[in-house]
Amino acid sequence: MVRKATTSKSAAKKADARKHAAPKANARPSPSPAKAAPHKGQPATVSSKGAVKAAKKPAAPAKIVAAKAQAKPAAPVKPAATKSVPAKVAAVTPASGTLAKASAAPARGIPPAAVAKQALAAGAMAAKVAGQKTMLARQQAAVSKQAAAVPKKPVHQRHGFKTNEWIVYPAHGVGRIVGIEEQEIAGMSLELFVITFEKDKMTLRVPTGKSQSVGMRKLAEEGVVKRAMETLKGRARIKRTMWSRRAQEYEAKINSGDLVAIAEVVRDLYRSESQPEQSYSERQLYEAALDRMAREIAAVEKLDERGAVQRITEVLAKSAKGRRVAAEEAAAEVKAA
Repeated sequence: MVRKATTSKSAAKKADARKHAAPKANARPSPSPAKAAPHKGQPATVSSKGAVKAAKKPAAPAKIVAAKAQAKPAAPVKPAATKSVPAKVAAVTPASGTLAKASAAPARGIPPAAVAKQALAAGAMAAKVAGQKTMLARQQAAVSKQAAAVPKKPVHQRHGFKTNEWIVYPAHGVGRIVGIEEQEIAGMSLELFVITFEKDKMTLRVPTGKSQSVGMRKLAEEGVVKRAMETLKGRARIKRTMWSRRAQEYEAKINSGDLVAIAEVVRDLYRSESQPEQSYSERQLYEAALDRMAREIAAVEKLDERGAVQRITEVLAKSAKGRRVAAEEAAAEVKAA
């Protein structure tokens, strides 16, 4: 009996202790999330009854979570790994001294100091090359000046033409070579014939190497002069075409420089007193052809120009008179028959 009483008393004491301990346990604060949550890799603490003592983290309010989501920056996207390419260094122009734009951006991984150093080195190299070019140009100019300062022997003959010789230039007629000189034109040294045309008060310079291609020739020989005078005695051969076409042909003959062709123009455009007058354009062509022919005949036969013109017109007048007389005699014979 005594044993049962003691056990009942101890049980009653335990029940009272549990009643007093229950409100204290309810009043204790909840453990912090940091202390309650077990560390990664550590086992959770288990009570005597086998329950996990780690408390759950209380949920944060919705507004605070949204604000944190907006404030948190997006994670940067890492670019794909590329091979490092050496940067093309910008060169320094010698004139302005400014850096020219490089054709490509500097590669990643190269420090800016190295890029600037390479740019300065390239600029120095460009400036050195420019200085060498300038020095070479100055040396060439000095050499050319020295060569020009050295007196050259005067040249009196080139390609069969001599100084103080009368020649025929197709587009301008008879002229005289007054000298053969050397001039620098467009950086090239050229040897030129200096030709004067006294009547036109004109000086012409022709490269000695192109004298044949431009048609420059010596004065006509005596045989050519005789053929030209015989041409004047013939009958005019006028084509039945438009005057514009015939005028072009006459101009081509005058500018050809051929004395016989010029004589043909004089013969075809000559008008005697009994023939109708010439038109203005016909008169112009006739006088141009007569002037070219007279100047060459005067130079060949050592006459003055007026005497040469008179000789040509006399031949034309005689031939025209002879043809007129022959035509009258033929008409009289026809009437008599």
